[in-house]
Amino acid sequence: MARHPDRAGAAALGVALPLVVEPPLAAFGAWYECFPRGASPEPGRHGTLRDLAARLPYVAEMGFDVVYLPPIHPIGLRHRKGRNNTLVAGADDPGSPWAIGSPAGGHTAVHLELGTLDDFDALVARAKELGLEIALDLAFQCAPDHPWVAERPEWFRHRPDGTIQYAENPPKKYQDIVPFDFEGTAWTTLWAALRDVVLFWISRGVTVFRVDNPHTKPFAFWEWLIAAVRERHPETIFLSEAFTRPAVMRHLAKVGFSQSYTYFTWRNTRAELVAYLTELTQTPVREYMRPNLFANTPDILHEYLQTGGRGAHAIRLVLAATLAGSFGIYGPPFELAEARALPGTEEYQDSEKFELRHWDLAASHSLRPLVTLVNRIRRENPAFRHLRGLRFVPTDNDALLAYVRATPDGSNQVIVVVTLDPHHPQSGWLDLPLAGLGIAGDRTYQVEDLLGGGRYLWQGGRNFVALDPRGLPAHVFRVHQHVRTERDFDYWL
Repeated sequence: MARHPDRAGAAALGVALPLVVEPPLAAFGAWYECFPRGASPEPGRHGTLRDLAARLPYVAEMGFDVVYLPPIHPIGLRHRKGRNNTLVAGADDPGSPWAIGSPAGGHTAVHLELGTLDDFDALVARAKELGLEIALDLAFQCAPDHPWVAERPEWFRHRPDGTIQYAENPPKKYQDIVPFDFEGTAWTTLWAALRDVVLFWISRGVTVFRVDNPHTKPFAFWEWLIAAVRERHPETIFLSEAFTRPAVMRHLAKVGFSQSYTYFTWRNTRAELVAYLTELTQTPVREYMRPNLFANTPDILHEYLQTGGRGAHAIRLVLAATLAGSFGIYGPPFELAEARALPGTEEYQDSEKFELRHWDLAASHSLRPLVTLVNRIRRENPAFRHLRGLRFVPTDNDALLAYVRATPDGSNQVIVVVTLDPHHPQSGWLDLPLAGLGIAGDRTYQVEDLLGGGRYLWQGGRNFVALDPRGLPAHVFRVHQHVRTERDFDYWL
């Protein structure tokens, strides 16, 4: 009956609905964020785009798909921030890349210490050779000495005394940034200029953009911009970086953003993770908002990572990579388990946003081998590409989170069990939904641990697991030796 429905009572909607078809990368991909100026192999020297090109094999070998760069444009001099976001910069402080623009140029220029547009073209070409996409940050704001501030003052908001108000995203203040007036009298020329910025970088081989603070700009602007860009370049992907109210994040998804940052960073207990991921995957939200789970960002070093050390970083990596189709890390701090924060904040101590940092990529404690293995498991198992195939599994220990990822036809099924305790060994019993897995209750079946190695014969739904964060914090079991029927798949629906 499902295959041959009676359509005698069917009615036409009467309105043609637009259909947007995006690349697979919009739904499934691993993102690696890094600062080009931190790519220098020599401590104390400002990294360049050429240095970053030389580092791309390191990223590609870990199995990432996207290399996302914070703004690469000239950095303003007026009101430049100093180390650790201090209001007065020293003579050698490089400033925040998000303070875009100086006499050297604006949103279509490259910071002089990073190199030239030719160097950028070489970076994009090298990335494509390695199977990587370069993603750029769209930060639609200006430093006070951006050329547009003097050339197009009508594009900015002014105080009654004629001065320009600096940007704020409470509780944060950005004295080195001035915002555009998206709804001012000159909005049409401003919007067109910002569209042309996107088209400029697309012409240089970039089709993936991470959009900075889109919730502080009008929804109508994003709906227009995304549609205008996709009319010419339908392959373009836009990631919304909006940590704000749920209704606002959802509306941004509806106006055209391909992906969205989420509250994943602040969901650390089993109850929090189950409730939030159920919302993202089993409610109408899943129809229009694709989550991208970033384990950390240059702005957010959660207390869990600050206090949990290497084990916490490994746990959050596995969770981010296996709970959703798209995930990301900010490296090298993440794989090196950098956990120093400014007291009482989620800001990194000696943040790379405000100073040059050098990273020892060969450090013995690096999570690089685990990152590589997790990304390989993701690529080899189609179950991780299907967000709707996520179902949580009961356990008798709240420190253990268990869930099943499955393809719609059941040809690939993976059981993930992660400890949420970064300090102590944990163990417990799983209650697997055998009916949903297409396994008879009395049948023996095999699970292969893709993360730790080994194969195990299980029988029944109740099975024992034990995890120690000092080793591997998770099991990723691929289910073998059973036949799945269409009737079994109905269980999940």
